[in-house]
Formats: sequence, structure tokens, C-alpha cells
Amino acid sequence: MGKRWLPLESNPEVLNDFVSKLGYDTSKYAFCDVFGLDEELLQMVPQPVVAVLFLFPVTKESEAAKEAEDNELKQKSYKPDPKIYFMKQTISNACGTIGALHAIANNQDKSTPAEGSFLQSFLADSANMNPDERGRFLEEPPEGAPDIDKAHEAAAQEGDTAPPALEDVVDLHFVALVNQNNRLVELDGRKSFPIDHGKTKEGTLLQDSVAVLKKFMANANTIKFNLIALAKAEQ
Repeated sequence: MGKRWLPLESNPEVLNDFVSKLGYDTSKYAFCDVFGLDEELLQMVPQPVVAVLFLFPVTKESEAAKEAEDNELKQKSYKPDPKIYFMKQTISNACGTIGALHAIANNQDKSTPAEGSFLQSFLADSANMNPDERGRFLEEPPEGAPDIDKAHEAAAQEGDTAPPALEDVVDLHFVALVNQNNRLVELDGRKSFPIDHGKTKEGTLLQDSVAVLKKFMANANTIKFNLIALAKAEQ
């Protein structure tokens, strides 16, 4: 990866402020904390949930599982649903931004970006691109295209903890889980494809995501994680 950004903090307030500046209307849907995986804690999350962001440590076990999954899908000539908006990560530490973009881009029927905003321009311009082209478009937008660098840099300075130095190695990674045509889809810009995890529906997206995340944590040999939902904003 060429360009390097400071990582975003896994913090709903930071994410909401960031995507608002990009043109997203957080009065309709907004990011919020998921305080745990127990059912009573999941019941505290506003509904409907339309996307889940999962932050986890990258471990040797998670990397081995990722590689094995990728090889298996390639051997099966896996073809993901072309309606899924998926982009590759070409910028170091951009996973938080890409997770937020995945959550928003796959729920464009829920909220329309502001006229003339970064989101409106970026999603329109990249609509017919392939995942690699979208990643490069985010990293190196052509002259006159919207540029997200300054907004990301400002958001990375926010939060409850000081950001790391730009050259520091950060072993934490965001992925998004969304409902695409009643299928639970994992979107990870470091993977070759969107990953289909089976059936879901609007009312069970959060619980279905948690079931997948529990399996993931077992495979990655970690109990360290953070969970954020994109859910109907509380009025």
C-alpha cells in the first residue's frame, strides 16, 4: 500500500461527525455503540440496524483464516452479487473510512447524501467501477474529483485517545456487515471478494452479525473487539 492515513478511532461520535462532513444525514441513521454480544445488550441498540462495523486485532490466526477462505473461494470460482458495493483498501489505516463507506453505499435507499457533497459525488462517480478501481479512486482521485484526505485527517485527530504516529504499525482492522437482498454480507477491503454469510433480514441483522463475529473471534484466537451499528437515529 502506498498512501498511509492515521486510523480512525472506533467511536460512534467520531464516525457520525466524519460522515456528516462527507454529506451523510445522521438525523435518519447514525452510528451507535453495541456494548456487548449478550442478547439483553443487543436489545439496547436502536432498530432497525442496517450495518455493523467490527473492529478486531489482526493476528496470525486471523490472517491464516483469511488466506484459507480466499483460496477456497477462488477454487470454487466464487461470484459475489454484482449489486453489492465493494471496494478494495489501497491506503494503509483506511479501514475505518472504507467500513463506513461500505455501510453507507450499501444502504443508499435509507438516506440520500447532501447535494454537492463528497458522498454524492464519490458514490455516483464510482458506481460503475470495479472494487480495485474504487480503491484507487479513493486514494488518487483525478483532478476535479472529491478528495477525502483532509476530512479523514481531521476525524483521526478526534476521539478519546491520542492518535498514533503516522509511521506506527496498527494491528487493528475494521470490516462491515450489511444486508444485501436478505443475505448477510461481509465487506473487508483487504479481501478479494464480499463474503456471503447466509440469510438475514432487517430485524435480525445485528443478531445474525453477532453469530458470524463469534465464529470469527474463535478462528482469530481473540476476545478483543469493538462493535458499532449503523441504526435508525433516535429522535
